[in-house]
Amino acid sequence: MPVIDMRNGPLEYVVIDGDPDLAPLVFLHGGLGCLAAWGRFPALLAAATGRRALVYSRHGSGGSGPDPLPRTPRYMHEHAQDVLPELLGALGMRRPVLVGHSDGASIGLLHASAHPVEAVVGMGPHLYYEDENRIGIENARASYEAGPLARKMAMVHDDPRGVFERWSGVWLSPAFRSWSIEDDLDVTAPVLVIQGDADEYGSLAQVDAAERAVRGPFRRLVPEGCDHYPHLVRPDLVIDAVGDFLAAHTPTAEAAR
Repeated sequence: MPVIDMRNGPLEYVVIDGDPDLAPLVFLHGGLGCLAAWGRFPALLAAATGRRALVYSRHGSGGSGPDPLPRTPRYMHEHAQDVLPELLGALGMRRPVLVGHSDGASIGLLHASAHPVEAVVGMGPHLYYEDENRIGIENARASYEAGPLARKMAMVHDDPRGVFERWSGVWLSPAFRSWSIEDDLDVTAPVLVIQGDADEYGSLAQVDAAERAVRGPFRRLVPEGCDHYPHLVRPDLVIDAVGDFLAAHTPTAEAAR
């Protein structure tokens, strides 16, 4: 897997080929995710839309270098405002389409509030702390300690326990009870939010909060019976929805030339 050296250490990444005249897709994984955890979804979406795609693991996740920064409630802000701009600049990717899941969706919205992007696709974004977060994370902690989640994470992370403890530790900390990014968002780019109606990590009120933060075109999709991972549970539905959304709200290859 290629590695790029950053100020805070190396990041593993892969770039999928596509039309260089179209804005590239940039995939932002969730708190327990990484490059490998996306599975085939990035390649399938890139092929369906004809776009290049960047998939990478944040520091401390997957096969990237350790995260040198303390995990505080501002870790999503730090990645959106510091690490992601550095990475996109190093790889020469401008005005991307950000495709984020969970924490990655929040990072995408934060980045789009301060930097030019073509569009944002957010799956299960977190806009503020709610009790569903705590319940979902406590259940995940029980699954990790019992073994199933630990075994699953060990398949894609060099340091699975470190990933889990940093993520669950900050979300369950007293300091996180007042966490919100609502006042930090001002997104003018088109935004598509996808959240399953059975999402175990947040209520559909998060989608309403995302819509309030967007001044540009906004679309929502709520797949029935779908949990926190719509791109893995209903990939065909998600790919079709993203393709239709980008066709309606971003320039075609001919217009971009």
